[in-house]
Amino acid sequence: MKQLIQKYAQKLYLSGLVAQEEAFIGAIDDECIWNNHHEKVSDLNAILNYLPINALIFAQPKQPYKNIIHHLTANKVSAIYPQDTETRTFLHELPVIHRWDQSQIIKALSRRKAVIIPDEGIIATGSLTPEQAFVVYSSLCFACFVAFFVEKIQKAFYGQINNHEIDIINSLMDHYPNQQKILPNLKTGPFLSEDVVYDAIKDVGFQTVSHGLVDSYFGNVSYRFKDILYISQTASSLDELAGCIDPCPLDGSSCAAITASSEFSAHKQIILSRNVRAVLHGHPKFSVIMSMFCKDRKNCKNSNQCHTHCSKNRTINGIPIVPGEVGCGPYGLIHTLPKALKQSNSAIVYGHGVFTLGEIDFISAFNRLAETEKNCQQLYFKQLRSML
Repeated sequence: MKQLIQKYAQKLYLSGLVAQEEAFIGAIDDECIWNNHHEKVSDLNAILNYLPINALIFAQPKQPYKNIIHHLTANKVSAIYPQDTETRTFLHELPVIHRWDQSQIIKALSRRKAVIIPDEGIIATGSLTPEQAFVVYSSLCFACFVAFFVEKIQKAFYGQINNHEIDIINSLMDHYPNQQKILPNLKTGPFLSEDVVYDAIKDVGFQTVSHGLVDSYFGNVSYRFKDILYISQTASSLDELAGCIDPCPLDGSSCAAITASSEFSAHKQIILSRNVRAVLHGHPKFSVIMSMFCKDRKNCKNSNQCHTHCSKNRTINGIPIVPGEVGCGPYGLIHTLPKALKQSNSAIVYGHGVFTLGEIDFISAFNRLAETEKNCQQLYFKQLRSML
């Protein structure tokens, strides 16, 4: 358990979420184990033992997340309500407590997976493992980042942003990593064996996380080899896909898809409707942010249901933006995404992320994902400046 705790302390650091040695992580094994000492260990022990959880992370996030959260909670709000897909489906809302109070923290964590105490940090929980607490912590930071930048560009469009907010945005971006990274040396296709397919999927998953194009364990990847679609499993971490890839026959002759990504049906439909073999899905921040910025929001009858009911033909640099939920329901991605990708090798799902295609391998799919995020980040600040 100590090694597992240390692993996720290091992942928080490598993800740029928490400073080195600043994450306080506890988990219950035979006894409650912590990775180091903290002045609030008594309260945290009580929280960990009272709630039906087995793991907990307490840490103040690094910049820019720290100041983003302080800004979002400055008006003494009781919760933050981001509208991105991760928060809608996974966290729902982000409760906020403005002073350290053990009973209030327990009350909040009995309803939600995390709580924000602005001057102290974030407490994220895992029902079974430190990995689950890491996913919650990472997802909360992602949701706050997206919520902040969507709010600011929407306010700028309506002429409601002030100079102080502009200064905050500029100072925050000094802490945000540059997206101009050297593209990885991925395997060249077409792949001629199952073993190579597995290796290629593991490699592109790792690189997608390493390049900041997906956070925590969201996102997925698939490749068609012969008549089998190899796809990452649901709830798998893209940077740790060994043993987490399902071979799913396209004729439905196996039940392997039961544990496959929740977006398996959309991947399958895309592969069957296009002469491509690879599908890559990430959640890059500015692509999500720009998908949620809409100039017609005030006058739209579907403004509270954009993620499922958007009827506008929207694009970013020619890349279609479509609504859709995970799964095969009436508003599922299977009804919107494959159609969009018939005419394009990339598509953005509102508040969700980017799907890209590769003809024979993941090289073009990865490059398209990275290029889309770079262009969306540039477009955000270009449009923001034009509104001031």
